Amino acid sequence: MKKIGILVLFVVLSFSEVTAQEKYEVDFAKSTITWKGYKPTGSHNGTIEVQSGSILMQDEYIAGGLFSVAMATIKDADGSARLEGHLKSKDFFEVETFPTSKFAITQVEMSENGEATIKGNITIKGITKEISLLGNVRKTDNSVTLKTDVFQINRADFNVKYKSKSFFNDLKEKFINDEFDLQVTIVANK
Repeated sequence: MKKIGILVLFVVLSFSEVTAQEKYEVDFAKSTITWKGYKPTGSHNGTIEVQSGSILMQDEYIAGGLFSVAMATIKDADGSARLEGHLKSKDFFEVETFPTSKFAITQVEMSENGEATIKGNITIKGITKEISLLGNVRKTDNSVTLKTDVFQINRADFNVKYKSKSFFNDLKEKFINDEFDLQVTIVANK
């Protein structure tokens, strides 16, 4: 009888944890992703749009999340249609073949002041890698905002080869850095 009581208590506690999580849907108009890529002669930067996503909250803490990015929305801050087209081509992100990239939160460690270490799986061009990044979380009654610090992604990990020293040895000073910066702000509402 004691075993049944413990089992019932475990089931009730497990159910309570599941039901205590709240789902917040991404507000696309308020969410932003900025990028910056580097080469020896300078840099380029721009934006890309979140296509869908949600954050799961457990009280004041992030319990999970999944976001999808529409790769065809990549924009150059200077408005260069040529650069945008090149980034969408087979040389870079192959948006016709791989129209979305994804990020799934797998673990979050948060402090009481909202600072967070976020681990998750990022998928670009069908290749998934685990990453860790820092950010800040603010929760109100009806919304949650997750703003990451600037973090770097190594494009070579995702088979983005164009002018990459990881794939070509004879580029001299005509290479593009493998690492590029991302900064993400996600606003999600109940």
